[in-house]
Amino acid sequence: FQFFWLSLNVWLFGKTFLLYNEGLQYYYLHQMLGLGLCVSRASASVLNLNCCLVLLPMCRVLLAFLRGSQKVASKKTRRLLDKSKTFHVTCGVTICIFSVLHVAAHLVNALNFSENYNEEFVTLNAANYRGEDPRKLLFATVPGLTGVIMVLVLFLMCTASTYAIRVSNYDIFWYTHNLFFVFYMLLMLHVSGGVLKYQTNLEEHPPGCFNPNKTVRQNVTVPKAFEELFPDYTAEPFPEDLAVPEPFVQNSFVRICSEEPKFQSHFPETWFWISGPLCLYCVERLYRYIRSNKPVTITSVISHPSNVLEVRMVKDDFEARPGQYVILHCPRVSALESHPFTLTMCPTDTKATFGVHLKVVGDWTERFRDLLLLHSNQDTEILPIFQQRRYPKLYVDGPFGSPFEESLNYEVSLCVAGGIGVTPFASVLNTLLDGWKCYKLRRLYFIWVCRDIESFRWFADLLCMLHNKLWQENRPDYINIQLYLSQADGIQKIIGEKYQALNSRLLIGRPRWKLLFDDIAKCNRRKTIGVFCCGPNKISKILHKLSNSSNSYGTRFEYNKESFS
Repeated sequence: FQFFWLSLNVWLFGKTFLLYNEGLQYYYLHQMLGLGLCVSRASASVLNLNCCLVLLPMCRVLLAFLRGSQKVASKKTRRLLDKSKTFHVTCGVTICIFSVLHVAAHLVNALNFSENYNEEFVTLNAANYRGEDPRKLLFATVPGLTGVIMVLVLFLMCTASTYAIRVSNYDIFWYTHNLFFVFYMLLMLHVSGGVLKYQTNLEEHPPGCFNPNKTVRQNVTVPKAFEELFPDYTAEPFPEDLAVPEPFVQNSFVRICSEEPKFQSHFPETWFWISGPLCLYCVERLYRYIRSNKPVTITSVISHPSNVLEVRMVKDDFEARPGQYVILHCPRVSALESHPFTLTMCPTDTKATFGVHLKVVGDWTERFRDLLLLHSNQDTEILPIFQQRRYPKLYVDGPFGSPFEESLNYEVSLCVAGGIGVTPFASVLNTLLDGWKCYKLRRLYFIWVCRDIESFRWFADLLCMLHNKLWQENRPDYINIQLYLSQADGIQKIIGEKYQALNSRLLIGRPRWKLLFDDIAKCNRRKTIGVFCCGPNKISKILHKLSNSSNSYGTRFEYNKESFS
């Protein structure tokens, strides 16, 4: 996809380059600026397209609506919506690349405006006189100054978006990325300067034509061919009904112009490109703010092994589907910062409670945990609503869609989780516990890989309850549970007699993915299987490769992925 998008942008760059290189309306400007004009305008057209589209993947409410309302009937098309983050990143990288070209071209243009100053075309010049310092064009004009500031903002956003900074200090990424609003405001000012102009009177003044009025007024010797054809020519303009003699046109290739060239700035086309997506994004943000303005009621907080915290809460009129996620905002932790967490429990017709599991791995989660767990001896305490402690105010924005919503829409699904990546599948398992017959899903392969044995206790009770329920309903083959302990010294078990069913499915080591896929394909011949992965990129790449591989059983695997980064 990235290659296709880059190719499309290169094609747009080339088409716009040729337009400005060959267009007659840019003849005089091209003579003054050379290729700098073509490169700057061609890169600007690519930037317009990408600055327009980069905001659309961030319209999460719109994406959730399209995915959940079945407005997009095709499952393949709905899967494209799950590539929204990839598309956002691709547009961002494209903006960075073509911004470098755009800046370099305008640096050349500023130098050419100064060196090629022409008094005949005063309105066409951005410089005020020949030899003017090009730095004045960069720092003393609205287009130049806004351009410099935009470069600085884009540099901060680009560098702070790298994987290393996002992992080590998410705060930096969060705050710098919100400078996008400053960037767009500067962009709207930047294009309103009207530095580059085009000729408007091509019929009256064809580029390269001969202007006899101007020649006589300036006491310049009239060409001999013109004197022979018009010996009695005065400074008066040609009568409109006077035809130019054929020999003059054919033999001398000189065209007569009746007036001076007139130039005009382009209307800021960038406003057309970005106004729609920017307004849509702002309206969505306003809607999300209104929707999440009321704090939720925290009903319980549970501390799990391996530094994992479970928060259960209720909110009026809150509805969500399995696999969706919400964004949590706690003002006492951070006034501006918020983070997404997958729902591990969704509200149903019989219960309004929903919940999330979060792993304490950064400053935000650490401060959030400290506020929730005031006393260490109450870490695992669950209190009823009327007896609950005074928890900090917590606001929930969402829910929003994710690829895992499709896991119940396949007849057979393979769900692979790595560590805390099990959270999206927890809501699916909770939903199946309430009732599985109303869904298309008829067989679920659930693979969970963890480094330590205690991590399985996060959802061990849920897995055991679902296992027992399916046995009671005579459908033990509905779910195939495989637990893998990747790092272990000797034989280990999940402590507790009630977990005997899980201990029999606990394996030491890592899954043999090729054999696993072959076995699933053999048991589900000529079927389409949804593959869902939430975990490390190493596992994701292996599953993606195997999903695209062919097999001898006619089984087709469709890959879906949720990324931590």
